[in-house]
Amino acid sequence: MVRTAAEAAVAAMDSAVTGEAIENDPGERAQVTPEATPLPQNHDLGDFIEASGLLSYDPATITRIYAGHPERLIRRLWQTLVPIGLYLLGVGFDWFTGQLKDNDRGRSRARECAELLATLGPAFIKAGQALSTRPDIIPPLLLEELAQLQDQLPGFDSGLAMACIEEDLGAPIEQIYAQLEREPISAASLGQVHRGVLLSGERVAVKVQRPGLREQITLDLYIVRNIAAWMNQNIGLIRSDLVALIDELGKRVFEEMDYLNEAANAEKFAALHRHNLRIAVPAIYHQATSRRVLTMEWIDGVKLTNLEAVRSIGVDPDDMVQVGVNCSLQQLLEHGFFHADPHPGNLLALADGRLAYLDFGMMSEVSREARTGLIQAVVHLVNRNFPALSKDFVSLGFLANDVNLEPIVPAFESVFSQALEMGVSRMDFKAVTDDLSGVMYRFPFRVPPYYALIIRSLVTLEGIALSVDSNFKILGAAYPYFARRLMEDPDPQLRDSLREMLFDGEIFRWQRLDNLITSAASGAELDLDGLLDQVLDFLFSANAGLLRQQLVDGLVNQMDALGWQAAVQLSQRLPRRLQPPGLRDRDPISASDWELLSLEPIQRLVVILQQLPGFEPQLLLKRLPRLLQEPDLRQMGLNLARGLAERGVVRLLRDVLVSPSNRRALGMATAGGA
Repeated sequence: MVRTAAEAAVAAMDSAVTGEAIENDPGERAQVTPEATPLPQNHDLGDFIEASGLLSYDPATITRIYAGHPERLIRRLWQTLVPIGLYLLGVGFDWFTGQLKDNDRGRSRARECAELLATLGPAFIKAGQALSTRPDIIPPLLLEELAQLQDQLPGFDSGLAMACIEEDLGAPIEQIYAQLEREPISAASLGQVHRGVLLSGERVAVKVQRPGLREQITLDLYIVRNIAAWMNQNIGLIRSDLVALIDELGKRVFEEMDYLNEAANAEKFAALHRHNLRIAVPAIYHQATSRRVLTMEWIDGVKLTNLEAVRSIGVDPDDMVQVGVNCSLQQLLEHGFFHADPHPGNLLALADGRLAYLDFGMMSEVSREARTGLIQAVVHLVNRNFPALSKDFVSLGFLANDVNLEPIVPAFESVFSQALEMGVSRMDFKAVTDDLSGVMYRFPFRVPPYYALIIRSLVTLEGIALSVDSNFKILGAAYPYFARRLMEDPDPQLRDSLREMLFDGEIFRWQRLDNLITSAASGAELDLDGLLDQVLDFLFSANAGLLRQQLVDGLVNQMDALGWQAAVQLSQRLPRRLQPPGLRDRDPISASDWELLSLEPIQRLVVILQQLPGFEPQLLLKRLPRLLQEPDLRQMGLNLARGLAERGVVRLLRDVLVSPSNRRALGMATAGGA
């Protein structure tokens, strides 16, 4: 008997979790949505219809849908709560008998939890992935296993996929594609991908959403949200708002299920990186794209983790990793719009040396304030200023304003001090984040959603890089970029951070400036002109008053030394009777004295600038007009003249008009009187 479209849709919804194929009668295409066919009186179908039209996450609407029609809810609860309950009973027994204290047993239970979530379906998989970035909620052992959670599921029936394409695009397959492979080339929790060719000849990848996915997701989110609410109310050990976490997850999953949103993300990403010739983004074909069907350019490439294949197309895997790291940091710190799921299947090396990004369903944004705060936190970390670092965590939203930071500061010091001994470039990001996870679990941290996605993105990227280079360190690769942002960004807060980085109290640390400029210069896409402008901007900023004074003092010392040397040499050429008392029998200034009196600040600055790749003196000469217009430069000239005048008077009264013997006698008399 031929099934109605509604019956096929409900069957598809039930099979979405298990990946079971749905058989259709010969010669018939199964329809995936029920709008065009009269519907039987069925509560489950009522749920299906209303949930299928829900285009954005709305907890109140979802509650109304399933609270009013409990049949399907009860069946799904049986499918989910029974295995979850049995698992929790097993964990409870292990805890009661003390077996969980055994690390192997704990790891086994953690792995079992990840596998259970994978079998329960898309919403539970996504929940597990979200929890894998929440060290404030999940103990470290379980965190590690959830991080390995895979979202690969069997593909669904090709007939349903073809029916979804025709229904959403409003035309038969043959009127849209010259060719479309019925069997998918890959499948995941939300959909599967088919390879095809448009009528215009372009090769494309066609992503088709799982039938009944939106309905299944809404039901599971309703269940998980109610479990979270019960846990928040009844388990005192849970500090974080689990309901807010589920709502954030629901919002993001609904965004992922909307392929029009993914298409917009892809085009925004492409526009932001259009000047980066090393990045490729597939074009979107809007005439063959809808909320459940996404048609994009087919890109031939190989996964970064397949080293032999990467080398076989003439590409250096290490170079590809560096391109990926630089692009990720640019996304985070410049654009504030980043790819939150850069796993190996979404990053391809191309034969022309470009790195292709795929799948833009999971994107996230970082505010300007948060980006600045992250760079400031890196400055405090490098300077080992752990009290300031703990305040950064407050301003970034990890800690409430009323949290006592005193016990957290030594915890930070314990986590970071040993890693910092090796230097930032050799810090093990995974080890540090694992240790930091322990701190977050012990103290009242709450991890902002954007940070959770940043950590997921960077940890995933580091995992890819480690498969290429076992000695790769993400922080070492990232620090040059941080340094460049710190040197080039005109943000006032970062100007303050730069001053904090370069000064220790009132002492300017030239070595830090050397390290910072050297690190910035080692990064890709160095804007030397921009960097020099920012160095000059900093030199003549309010924050650099002490540095300008150091430069003036250095010039005063140098010019005073030159004048004194000239006076001594001139005096020695005069008859002794004509020599001033203080200059008789004077020894010339020694080479070591000259070294001490040399203009160290100016010399150091010149040496640092000369080390920059592509630096030429003309780059400074063309900035002379701008320098001559600086009011602070004129003030430096006045301070220089004043300093030289004061030194001249002191030299005249102390060293020229008074003989060395009288000066010594005067000194002894003064000491005796004292």
